[in-house]
Amino acid sequence: MAFVNVDPKKLDVNFFKAIDDQWMLITAGSQDKCNTMTASWGGTGILWHKNVSFAFIRESRYTREFVDNNDYYTLSFFGSNMMKELSYCGSKSGREVDKIKETGLIPVFSDKAPYFEQAELVLVCKKMYCQKIEKDCFTDSSIIEKSYPNGDWHLMYIGEIVKALRKI
Repeated sequence: MAFVNVDPKKLDVNFFKAIDDQWMLITAGSQDKCNTMTASWGGTGILWHKNVSFAFIRESRYTREFVDNNDYYTLSFFGSNMMKELSYCGSKSGREVDKIKETGLIPVFSDKAPYFEQAELVLVCKKMYCQKIEKDCFTDSSIIEKSYPNGDWHLMYIGEIVKALRKI
């Protein structure tokens, strides 16, 4: 199966369901070394007159180093048949195991950042903005208690969606 380029504005994806229920992989790096992680927080929209994605990565995650050190990252979306693999990628660190090898994911190294052959949809994103989520900026302190009890804050990455690829 191959991927075709599609206009991001013509995607008929419910990203609320895709991200929250089926998760996604955030991936960055090169053919020499890349890493991926599962995410269930994020979104898409329009910002600064561009199609963008919003991805959130905890400071402690190994994938953050790859996103920080590269200009592009991908968001890969899969069918429900891949939940076991995505669960593994969300529970293990690439510092200790080769998640890609262990899950049988097949990386594709094109379009500026790696993604996976098994994906149904891939958003190739050019990093535009990064900011740490700050405790003092919350207007609802219950979020801090629930999502950050140990102070392991997220960084928010905003990326321009430069390409959307759908498997055919």
